[in-house]
Formats: sequence, C-alpha cells, structure tokens
Amino acid sequence: MFDFKSCHKIEKDEYKTIMEPLIIKLGELQRSARAKKIPILVILEGLDASGKGAVMNELLIALDPRGYKVYSNNKDSEEEVLRPFFWKFWKNLPGEGEIAIFDRGWYFSVIKNIKDIDKKEYKRRCKEIMGTEELLQNGKTMIIKFFLFISKDEQKKRFKKLEKNPSTSWRVTKEDWESNKNYDEILEEYEELLKNTESEKDRWNIICSEDIDSAKVQVFQKAIEFLEESLNKPDKDIADMIPLKEKTFSLDSVNLTESMSRREYKKKLKKYKEKLMELEHEIYVKRIPVVLAYEGWDAAGKGGNIKRTVDRLDPRGYDVIPIAAPNDIEKKHHYLWRFWKDFPKGGHITIFDRTWYGRVLVERVEGFCNEEEWHRAYHEINSMESQWSDDGAVVLKFWLHISKDEQLRRFKGREKTSYKSWKITEEDWRNREKWDLYKDAVEDMITMTSTEASKWNVIAGNSKRSARIKVMEIIIEELERALKKREK
Repeated sequence: MFDFKSCHKIEKDEYKTIMEPLIIKLGELQRSARAKKIPILVILEGLDASGKGAVMNELLIALDPRGYKVYSNNKDSEEEVLRPFFWKFWKNLPGEGEIAIFDRGWYFSVIKNIKDIDKKEYKRRCKEIMGTEELLQNGKTMIIKFFLFISKDEQKKRFKKLEKNPSTSWRVTKEDWESNKNYDEILEEYEELLKNTESEKDRWNIICSEDIDSAKVQVFQKAIEFLEESLNKPDKDIADMIPLKEKTFSLDSVNLTESMSRREYKKKLKKYKEKLMELEHEIYVKRIPVVLAYEGWDAAGKGGNIKRTVDRLDPRGYDVIPIAAPNDIEKKHHYLWRFWKDFPKGGHITIFDRTWYGRVLVERVEGFCNEEEWHRAYHEINSMESQWSDDGAVVLKFWLHISKDEQLRRFKGREKTSYKSWKITEEDWRNREKWDLYKDAVEDMITMTSTEASKWNVIAGNSKRSARIKVMEIIIEELERALKKREK
C-alpha cells in the first residue's frame, strides 16, 4: 500500500534553485491561513535518524516565528503519564491562524507502547486517532501528516556518524541500536498503523529521506500542494448535518416533589462528607482521575451542591473550574480544548461548574454556533468522554432540575437578599424567557449523550437538601464501584 523503496537524490545547486521559491510560497500560505484564522497541524513521524529534525528546521526557517510552536513527543513526563492518552496533544494544538508542528505525535505514542497493549486496545487507539483527526478537521484545523523513512543500512550509517562526533554521541542510545536491529519489524508495525489511520480525506505523505535535501523538497512541495488546495476549498454544505435521535427523555417526567427534613439532611450530610473524604484518599492511592460535571437551570443550586460536596475534601486533591463565556485565547481553539487542558491527573478530582455541554445548550439556543456544529457536537462529546472513561477516569454528569415557578421564587429571593443579589443578572432573566427552547435542548442533550460510558444523572432540585444528598450518594456509589474495579 505504501511505497518504502522509491528514493532519489537531488544535487546541491538544484536544491537551492528549487527550495527558494518553495520557502517564499510557504510563507505566503502561512499568512493566508492566519488571515483566514485557520489552524494548521503538521505531524512529522518517522524512523529513528530519518531526518525529522533537519526537515523541521527547514520548515521553521521558512515560517514566521510569531505564528508557530513546536511540540516534541519524547519520554512522557509524570504529568502526562497520569492523564489520558490525548491530553498532552490537545493542550498543544494550534489556535486560529497558528501552526503547530508535532515532532512525533500520537502515532509514535502507539508504536513505543505497542508491545504492552493487546489487539483490542490497539484497535481502540486507531479508532480514537481517526476520530480525533476528523473532529479537528471538522473544526477547521488542517492536518498534514508526513512519515519519513530510510533504509536499515542508512540508519546504521547515521547512528555511527552521530556516535563519532562528541557533541552528538549522546543522541545515540542502546534503544536506537535495538531499533536498527529490529528494523524490519518496526517498519512493519508503522506500516500497519499508517494503513489503519488513513482515509480518503486524511492521507499520509510517505517521504524517503535517504537524501535529506530531497526529503526537504518533497515535504515543502506536499505541504504547499495541500495548503493551496485546502485554503481554496469551499465550506462544507450544511446538508451533511448529523440527524438527532427521537427523544427518549422528558424533563416533565422528573418528580420534583421530593423533600427531606432538616434533621435527616444534617445526619446524612455529616456521614457522606466523611465518606467522601475517605474516598478522596483511596482514589489518590489508586491514581483514578475523577470528573464531576454540573449542569442545570439558573438558580438550580449547582454552587451550593458543589460547596457541600467538597466541604471536607483536601483542597490539594481537587479543583473547581467555573465555566463562563470563552476568553480570547479559548475562542481561538476548538471548543473542547479548554476542557481537555483542565482534565485532572490520576488521583485528583476536577469539578466543572458548567461544562462542554454549553455547545448544545447556550450556544445552540443563542445562536453562537451554527446548526451543523451543535448537531455534530453530540458525537464529539461522546467520543471525548469515552476516551476519558476508557483510559480509567470516572466521569459523572449531573443535571439539576427545578420547576419554572421554583426558579422564579429563587430569582426574587436573590434580588431581595443583599449578599445574594450579585448572583442574579439580566442574562438570567433573558434565559428564563427562553425556558422552552432550553428545555428542548436539554432533552436532546440527555437523549444524545447519556451513554454507557457516561450517563446523565437528572437530579430533582426543588428541594436543595434532597438534591445535595442525592448527588453525594451517586458520587460515593460510583467511586466505590471504580475502586472495586481496580482491585480485580
């Protein structure tokens, strides 16, 4: 399927003649992408000593340094080991008008661990890679993928040359010589991975770098060809919109008459706070990351609920992330970027006060994204949560539901109470006028994104006491289940 044999050499004089206009053209295309606010991701994969560094240096010379960043995927740090597979890549993705160059990306992360994963996990990683690249491309990111190869003999020759030079000898390790010994096996593994991560819209550029100047020319030519075609491509027709499922959930079915006496509430609250304190320690020992996602009507009690949940927890073991409208940096990135970067490391808890579901709630209702985008978001969100769960995280989602009358009572109560008046804004009243539109969006959200990996917990919230206790009961139950699972 891939050609790992065709190589040709280019003469020095010819190289200079060919490269000069290519460098100028690539700079022009960078400026064009910046003007159109298009993110570009360049992934450089390849065999050891295949010249990725030299190719990358040439690319950087051609580009405006204010518009790119380089991420080198080498040995995982502790921070990276304790988070999901894609976390380190998501936080380094380019924003609008930026270029990110990955010196080895998610492909190398699969290959370097290939001996430690079974076929099921390998297939899952391939599926996640394809899904992530499709998600980014749908979000307007242009992805250019290069794989550089050399022969076994050339690789050996380059290792020896590096070893002879005192300033570069440190770069050649026992692992490098082992990779040369197992050259055929490694190339075969890469070929299989490349085959499983290529589609008609997402193709690999296979570059022979036996002659490094020839490789540089090929990379520039392929990059320019891809960017010219992509930058001039018309926007996708909205006819490709993903259809919604028929609703399987109605907020009208929620029993809002539940209540709890103050005495029972205090008794259970004390008991559950102590239990959560114990569980926080246990999940830290087992290195289980926990995500608690809170959504709900304005004045539904999210803040009070979160406050009681963390009351006895060690503050070094959790973070509360309040989600408001995205800032200028967040607006430049894919809408999921700001949630990926705040994902907790193993053994920690992150509580999101409002979440990525803003895409299918406020952004849908207020028209901050188009219909195709919020239709597509259900699948994108399910995929993200599935990746988190499959990599060992506990993901719990809560929708706090109150009646329209109860919301009005709480709004008026806030206005009359001096230390609560700051909580009520004109935006809250405007949102209330769109109750039915939000209700429709919430029911679609729960229908489309309550999955086996991460189901929705709809909490009756007219009684703040029973709502707080119910949420704590669910968190305790799910954390205990996750801990038992780790023991097997």
